[in-house]
Amino acid sequence: MSPSPEIVSPTRDPLAVILLGPTGSGKTALSIALALRFSGEVVSCDSVAVYRGMDAGTAKPTHAERARVRHHLIDVAEPDEPFTAGEYSRRARAAIGEIASRGRLPIVTGGTGLYLRALTDGLFAGPGRQHDLRDRLRRSRECHGGEWLHRLLARLDPATAARIHANDTPKLIRAIEVCLAARKPMSKVLESGLARDPLRGFRLLRIGLNPPRAELNALLDKRCEAMFAAGLIEETRALHAKFGAVKALDSLGYRQALSALTGALSESDALKAAQQGHRNYAKRQMTWFRREPKVHWIEAFGGEAATVRYAADLVEAALEAG
Repeated sequence: MSPSPEIVSPTRDPLAVILLGPTGSGKTALSIALALRFSGEVVSCDSVAVYRGMDAGTAKPTHAERARVRHHLIDVAEPDEPFTAGEYSRRARAAIGEIASRGRLPIVTGGTGLYLRALTDGLFAGPGRQHDLRDRLRRSRECHGGEWLHRLLARLDPATAARIHANDTPKLIRAIEVCLAARKPMSKVLESGLARDPLRGFRLLRIGLNPPRAELNALLDKRCEAMFAAGLIEETRALHAKFGAVKALDSLGYRQALSALTGALSESDALKAAQQGHRNYAKRQMTWFRREPKVHWIEAFGGEAATVRYAADLVEAALEAG
């Protein structure tokens, strides 16, 4: 493999590296290797890693890894605090600006596609939140089941419904809210160009990891086993006792652990459900990330020596071009 010569055009804007890919692909290992080589700092792009106390069910960098390389936007909120994509964008932009101001390399690393899109492209200026409508939609979901929201959105906006998973309640509610408030499909609102405040002042080098699917699935199964062995159910019990049924506990892994606590699933079935959930999530992440522009894809795990060498060559070329 050799780096493409069309990474960037000469400019004085500082470089920011974006490492993306499915869960378990080795983004953390690669980000740390690049940070150590290029005097970088990591900006996490993970919607669960922002929460303090949610450790067993996440792939947060270890304390030893964080001691070697400075990380940002990890453990910055309590599980009962709302943390939106917009809030992430605001904080992440501030972080990469501060990192670059000290002459260091920002490396944005993670698998939450919506957070990454908010950071790089901004969010569309759609209708504001309508709390009464949201409450009614949530109650209707409880009465009619999880598929009800998806069926409603499919009637209002088939194009948007096709892009949102039937179990992704927050996105379904937001899409329905936009359709009703704007009096037209959300897909049409997006096409109208309302919106966006793209990240400016940086050259972006996107590097994507896409290891072989069978190997990734096997790794994810083992990682889920390790999460449960590390006390995921006990951690979930403590978080639920302290914060109640907060949105953060609907995250992958914690949702299955909570089902085990309530008796809806046995512990072994909860583990199997979490494993399947992680495999499905990795597949959805790749569907999302393949829409990202100008990604240098590497068909391997991030911790492999060849991957690190190739990614380092890409970064070196981008820095020299600037």
